[in-house]
Amino acid sequence: MPGKVCSSCGKLTDKYVEFKCPNCAKSDIVRCYHSRETFMHYKCSVCEFEGP
Repeated sequence: MPGKVCSSCGKLTDKYVEFKCPNCAKSDIVRCYHSRETFMHYKCSVCEFEGP
């Protein structure tokens, strides 16, 4: 498995969670474990919703 780019920090990672934007459900949000543990924000590329 090649991994994915984290939506918060922009790093390529093999350890991540992926979910649809909680606001519009049109964009996939990828978050590495480090970004989740440090509460880094992410931004939806479709509706610009920001989350923790």
